[in-house]
Amino acid sequence: MIYHLGNFLFQISEAFSFCRLVNYISFRAIMAALTSVIFVFLFSRSFILFVHRQCFLDQVRETGVHSAFDKSGTPTMGGVLIIGAVLSSMLIWGNWNSPFLLCSLGGMLWFGFLGLLDDLSKVRMKSGDRGLSERTKLVLQGLFGLVFAWICVGPYAPLGENLSTKLYIPFYKYPLLDPGPYLYGAFIFLFVIFVSNAVNITDGLDGLAITPALFVAVVLGIFAYVEGNRIYSSYLYYPYLRGAGELTVFGAAFVGAGLGFLWYNAYPAQIFMGDTGSLAIGGTMAVMSVLLKQEMLFPLLGGLFIAEALTSQIQDKIGVRWVGRRIFYRAPLHHNLQHKGIAETKVVIRLWIVAGILALISLATLKLR
Repeated sequence: MIYHLGNFLFQISEAFSFCRLVNYISFRAIMAALTSVIFVFLFSRSFILFVHRQCFLDQVRETGVHSAFDKSGTPTMGGVLIIGAVLSSMLIWGNWNSPFLLCSLGGMLWFGFLGLLDDLSKVRMKSGDRGLSERTKLVLQGLFGLVFAWICVGPYAPLGENLSTKLYIPFYKYPLLDPGPYLYGAFIFLFVIFVSNAVNITDGLDGLAITPALFVAVVLGIFAYVEGNRIYSSYLYYPYLRGAGELTVFGAAFVGAGLGFLWYNAYPAQIFMGDTGSLAIGGTMAVMSVLLKQEMLFPLLGGLFIAEALTSQIQDKIGVRWVGRRIFYRAPLHHNLQHKGIAETKVVIRLWIVAGILALISLATLKLR
């Protein structure tokens, strides 16, 4: 709103020359982050009280970790705050003519709505194991994945025909290969589903998922700034993505919302993000990675989420179903660490450190190519 209004005023009179500030990505990114964090601080207490009154409380799952039962009755669906903060901030500071912004917001809202349905189902059934079925969630996730893949490789691709199907890898300047629209579309489809579920699996301890997600958002926001700038992208041998800088503003809004939410989600948590938040965050990160051609960077940048997802799937699909016994003491990774006697806060902080180191290494790929 302010972006479009500022440009309109700047064009009609020199008296509004200060309005040209809205054309600076850095200015709008800072203001978007501040707007998001203020939104969360303003509405969090009222939202927590509302969730309490409506009895939208966390339903504990059987994980084999006894400390989980101490958190029974904590308000959930905190992801609504994150989504609301980002959406409000982008309504004010976003350029709504940008396909990068529209795709990212679409992914966040779709996966957030899916997570909300799952949370409501768990509350209604009074069981953490009786939300939406795995098949239903995969179908709805896949539906978005199909539409998004078609947008990315179809005639209206935000990146243009020359870049839409090229695959890049870290530490290498040039496209690794061009698999074509069908194979690359299938890759996008699977990537979106995997990343969204990986964040969902990671969300198991107070503050565990949100901080690594902030690291990812910061790094992707920096990549967006570089790739959306003709000079910087040329100097660093990245493909120039016209308009990609809008993802810097979007990422900054997400960081502000996440920092505000962490204030209430840090141990001991006053509210959980629930599937509403974890699926929305995962979907957002997947969409941003694809739009910036950084899908192959995510295994490094989001290495913590990958490790959490793999330990969970190896335990469930290979260990329990095929081998007939556990491969790890507990799964996913954070519960395995807890089983070894490490305190919850120490597990969370150590995994934050790991995620931060991975983010720094990922940033190094900007120059080490």
